[in-house]
Amino acid sequence: MFQNPSLPGLHIAAPAKPNTGMICMIVAMLLLPVGDTFAKLISETLNPVGVTLCRILAQALFLVPVAYLLRHRLRGAMFSPVVALSGVLLIVSLTSLISAFAVMPITTALAIFFVEPLILTILAAFLLGETAGPRRLAAVGVGLIGAMIVIRPGFDVYGWATLLPLISASAYALNMIVLKKATVTRSGLTVQCGTTIYAGLGLILLSAGLGATGMTAFVPAASDTATWLLILCAGVVAATSFVLIAEAYRSADATALAPFQYLEIVTATALGFLVFGDFPDTLTWIGVAIILGSGIYIFHREGQSDTAAPRRKRAER
Repeated sequence: MFQNPSLPGLHIAAPAKPNTGMICMIVAMLLLPVGDTFAKLISETLNPVGVTLCRILAQALFLVPVAYLLRHRLRGAMFSPVVALSGVLLIVSLTSLISAFAVMPITTALAIFFVEPLILTILAAFLLGETAGPRRLAAVGVGLIGAMIVIRPGFDVYGWATLLPLISASAYALNMIVLKKATVTRSGLTVQCGTTIYAGLGLILLSAGLGATGMTAFVPAASDTATWLLILCAGVVAATSFVLIAEAYRSADATALAPFQYLEIVTATALGFLVFGDFPDTLTWIGVAIILGSGIYIFHREGQSDTAAPRRKRAER
């Protein structure tokens, strides 16, 4: 999964081309599961920490020229404790999700991961003081019930690994809170670059420490051309998705773009079936429908409250 370069609550100028933003977001959301598919394929050769390390380094490789081309958008300190915390949370989120991909279908893992907006709603109330009405809280509860429907049958097959996407979603949601704080004095591109660098350094240290205990398979063999190609492809997809998401949030309101995140399920299901022969069972589909419905309802309520608020209030949220 990739970091959002923009977050609800930031002041964004009135979008000039919302349709362009929506198109960019749709393409980005359809691309992200392609990167997840590459990660699952790489996990057949490397351990989850190694997959995350290679994915982050490949992402950094392609993010450097993007940052250079968009250097006029770099603003604020790239290296600071809050950005370092974002890097740590990124490591936890990606490693947990990639570990889940290694043992279960991508669609099942993403279905559980999609409780992230619901977790974010709860965390925002406690950590940011953002109030949520009874309808929104009810939607959160319903969404969590949907997650339990997906998780319960998974325990019979995957055991405690079924909780990995939930851990990933929690770390990702907490990272959104951290990023919201960080982007008060920094641009989204600055934070993204700093987070990637911190995550890369942290994963190098983690790999070295685990390697000292005898763990192997952190990087592919020099002769393993297929895995290196998959890693490079994962980096291209990550960088491309970032550019598309950045353009989407530049061109359209965040509340208009948020529901498109659920399009990931479409590509994930198709790729899971075509590449790995996986297809969700009935209970998983029921859980997915409940999670998506509750998440879209939350975004719908957010959009209504945002539209009803005066422009100045919307910018101060």
